[in-house]
Formats: sequence, C-alpha cells, structure tokens
Amino acid sequence: MANICDEQKQSKWEGKALVELEGAKAEQIWPLLEDFFGLDKWFPTLSTCLPVEGVSGQPGCVRFCAGFKTHVNGSDKLGSLNWTKQKLLSIDPSEMVFSYSIVDGNVGFNSYVSTVKVSAKRKGCQIEWKYEVEPVNGWTLEDLDFFIGSGLKVMAQRMEAALQVFQASMNH
Repeated sequence: MANICDEQKQSKWEGKALVELEGAKAEQIWPLLEDFFGLDKWFPTLSTCLPVEGVSGQPGCVRFCAGFKTHVNGSDKLGSLNWTKQKLLSIDPSEMVFSYSIVDGNVGFNSYVSTVKVSAKRKGCQIEWKYEVEPVNGWTLEDLDFFIGSGLKVMAQRMEAALQVFQASMNH
C-alpha cells in the first residue's frame, strides 16, 4: 500500500512562482490577496470571481472563477467558458498566507492545491505561489509554470499600479 501512495505523490506536479514588488509593502499587498472573492480584480484573463458559499476570507468559503482561456479547453465549442470552483482551505493573516483547492471545474486540474504567501523584503515584498496538481492532459509542467508565473507577474503589476493610484489620490 505504501508504494501506491508514494507513486501517487511522485506523480503530482509541483511548482512555484515568485514575484518581487519593490514599490509595495507586504502589509499593503496582503489585503488585496486576502480578498478571496476578488481574484478577478488582479488575475489576467479572469473575468468573473463570484462567491458560491461562505464568507470571503473564512476557511471553507468557495468562489466560482470563470473566463480565463488556457490552451487546454475540454470543449471546442465556440464561446465555451473555462471555469473552476475554488475552496479556501486555510488562512493565516498574521503570517500573510492562505491555501486553496480547486474542487470542481472544466479545466482538467485534478487534486489542485495552492498556497499563496506574502513576505516582507528589505525593499518591498514578495508573493510566492506554490502549487501541486495531478498531471494535466495536454499540458506540460512547464506550461503550468508559465501560466501561473505569468499570471502572478501581471497580478503584481496590477496591484502595484492600484497602490500607486491610491497613494497619489491620498496626496492630493
């Protein structure tokens, strides 16, 4: 039995994306990420993020995310939508970290679990996005790394830009 479990663990893809934000403090970025139902404000190609159940930021809450197009699409129908339901597993505001899983969807991400952490740096902060998932049909691990890494990079740029606008408005 132990061998089967070991093989299943080894067959999971694991990856990590990291982005540094020099113009923002961890305490400024965390509230933007902590808003579990607000992912569509930041993640590129995501047009919808709606609460399904629970209270945003409380373990067990579920969000419905849709709109992102990936090169893997279970349906070739014109105008079909990619979607997932994601459940917040744990959150620790004092450590600025949360984890979530994809519990349903049509993008082929099975047993997907992700941990997102914000850390203070000497200049600014960093966001780390770790994930593991069963191998995804039609993808390589490099594809997934690129998808998450490029998405995180755009998220960081959007968050920095939003903070700059906010700070500029506070100075006037």
